[in-house]
Amino acid sequence: MSHKRKISLFILALGVLFLIFGLWYKYEYSMETANEFEVNSPDLNSKVLIATQGSKFKDEITKGVVKYYEKDSVYIKVIDVTTLAGADPIDYNAIVVIHTWENWQPPADVELFINRTRAIQEKIIVLTTSGEGSYKMEGVDAITGESKLENTSSYINQITTRLEFLLNLKSM
Repeated sequence: MSHKRKISLFILALGVLFLIFGLWYKYEYSMETANEFEVNSPDLNSKVLIATQGSKFKDEITKGVVKYYEKDSVYIKVIDVTTLAGADPIDYNAIVVIHTWENWQPPADVELFINRTRAIQEKIIVLTTSGEGSYKMEGVDAITGESKLENTSSYINQITTRLEFLLNLKSM
């Protein structure tokens, strides 16, 4: 076997290994699609949009926030972050965006939404999770942390405290 052929096979093998690793990483760490649902009547005055991704951790955060408000006069709509492009922020008093930092950046749909709504950032609450727990979009006042189930009550409290202020239900 010639020297050039050995080098070519080595490079090809490295490429295949890199591809397999990439596919495994995407399968292992990519987020699922969140289940969309609504709580209470859309005719209520207080409206909250929660855009999230599907994972055990994010589902627990979403359930906790929904449970906190389900008996109040607050309409809540939960969507997947991939459908944020169709969301009109004017329709809501507050928006909660829960996402994971993926491949050293936020999901494209989240970044586009945040960039197009910069003028109303005061009514958007962002929870960004990452392996290190400190990544977030530049210029965004986000809650940051790791996706650890034992920390869900802390994140739920932080989100509901900010929501209370935005919905003017209680003073901070």
